[in-house]
Amino acid sequence: MRRPLKILVSCLYVAYKLYVVAMASVTLSQFRGRQSDYIAQAQREPIEITSRGTSRRAVIVSPEFFDRALEVLEDQADVRAAADARGESEPPVSHEELMAELGL
Repeated sequence: MRRPLKILVSCLYVAYKLYVVAMASVTLSQFRGRQSDYIAQAQREPIEITSRGTSRRAVIVSPEFFDRALEVLEDQADVRAAADARGESEPPVSHEELMAELGL
């Protein structure tokens, strides 16, 4: 794994651990009784919903956090794709070859 990717993965892991430590946990029954309160709380911190107090059923996060997490995952996929592309062994295609192949 290349150094920038290692740094990105390390930063993501640390951010994840810090976020999970702050996570509030409620049972499914508690959530059902106070949905709007927990959804409002999820705008500030994640809310873990458990079933029978032990197994995690869901995690509620704010839309902003969800969007940021998705962007980070997409960026990570782009970094991996770029690293893979740099490692390709096929010879580069010249501008003239590309134009000829496209019929331009």
